[in-house]
Amino acid sequence: YLRRHSFLKHQSMCYHDNSLVSASLEALIQHLVPTVDYYPDRSYVFTFLLSSRLFLHPYELMTRVCHLCVEQQRSGDALLDKIRFREVAPKLVQLLTEWTETFPYDFRDERMMRCLKDMTHHVARGDEYSWRAMQQMTQRLIKRLSALGQYEEAVAALNAVAMERPASLKSKQASAQRSDVLSVCDDPFVLAQQLTHIELDRLSFIGPEEFIQTFAMKDPLENHKGFFRKRKTSNLEAYVNWFNRLSYLVATEICMPVKKKHRARIIEFFIDVAQECFNIGNFNSLMAIITGMNMSPVARLKKTWNKVNTDKFEILEHQMDPSSNFSNYRTALRGATQRSETAHSSQEKIVIPFFSLLIKDIYFLNEGCANRLANGHINFEKLWELAKQVSEFLVWRQVVCPFDRDRRILQYLVTTPVFTEDELHLASYESEGPENNMEKDSRRSLRWVLTQRIRTFKPINQTHQNDNGF
Repeated sequence: YLRRHSFLKHQSMCYHDNSLVSASLEALIQHLVPTVDYYPDRSYVFTFLLSSRLFLHPYELMTRVCHLCVEQQRSGDALLDKIRFREVAPKLVQLLTEWTETFPYDFRDERMMRCLKDMTHHVARGDEYSWRAMQQMTQRLIKRLSALGQYEEAVAALNAVAMERPASLKSKQASAQRSDVLSVCDDPFVLAQQLTHIELDRLSFIGPEEFIQTFAMKDPLENHKGFFRKRKTSNLEAYVNWFNRLSYLVATEICMPVKKKHRARIIEFFIDVAQECFNIGNFNSLMAIITGMNMSPVARLKKTWNKVNTDKFEILEHQMDPSSNFSNYRTALRGATQRSETAHSSQEKIVIPFFSLLIKDIYFLNEGCANRLANGHINFEKLWELAKQVSEFLVWRQVVCPFDRDRRILQYLVTTPVFTEDELHLASYESEGPENNMEKDSRRSLRWVLTQRIRTFKPINQTHQNDNGF
């Protein structure tokens, strides 16, 4: 049985310079299955577990791998079978451990947990050591999934608070009673540190498979009940939403003050925060701040900008210039990555990429290469490239933020009210009046629209508090 499967597997696997370049799906599945004298290379395990979901449901893969692992030990002699399974059990446990630790969110599917439980019972019949390892693995998995559930609840609660904010609280007149960022934190380095906390907190909950599942939806297998239909990318999407919130927060803070001098001071403060983010290696917050400062309601405040020394801002914009496919940023990212690899301190390990560009890179890699070759084989060279990009993200994701948390600042950053796009434009016109008839018409229509919203708004009691930095 083993010889036959090994022959068939190698017949349908193609290599170039000792690197797997293509294979049939059956051969790839077989290649994942451990035996007494074989265990798949770790890079292969990660690559195939990551991208196999483009071709079949994780539950199908797990069922087939476990079935093959058990069947390959069958000889017809019950005693010999038990001895052989006892020998292969530690390797099966190792494979399942790698799966549960790297792709724990796959096990939110009850069928996956049921399969894991069945294998635990099967292992228990042959090897007590492996059975204990399975028990410990399952406990770690449940703990991780519980933490994920708490995180998602916290993010949902914060989003609900943001949605409940009445428009009347966001008017320029009402803003006089509202704290601004400088009253909460006037040290750019400290604010950059707190932004880094939020970034790393949210990054840590993104599953590597979410990058693949952003385009797995287009696969015909999306009809699998409960898996592809539920678009398993919620943590990735929550992180993108955080970028948008930070951009709008920066624009809100700049447009809100009545006095030109105060607005200029806040612009200069955020330029310094952006510089500190760059120094830390927090490129996502850096780009969010630049995006907020380049929004048209902020950019049109010419009298305010005339009071600002923009030299540092122009340098930062140059670093994040999108021309030549963000070549300046990519150079800076490589530098930060090299610093991280030779780091002597936790702070030097921090690399937080401009996340939307990372997603775009992976998307275009997927779009630019076929999943299957003309002979029906899976294009494994493409899967290697996908795994390379995602595995780099996993290294960045696991860094523990070394800075002290400031709960008051974190609370402010994730819950303070921010203007909508319409409210930003109106606040901007109130700060510096319209310069032409088009802007005058725009202000008039915005006032009417926002007045209607205030009239129809019904206040909601807001009591939610969260200071975890989510």
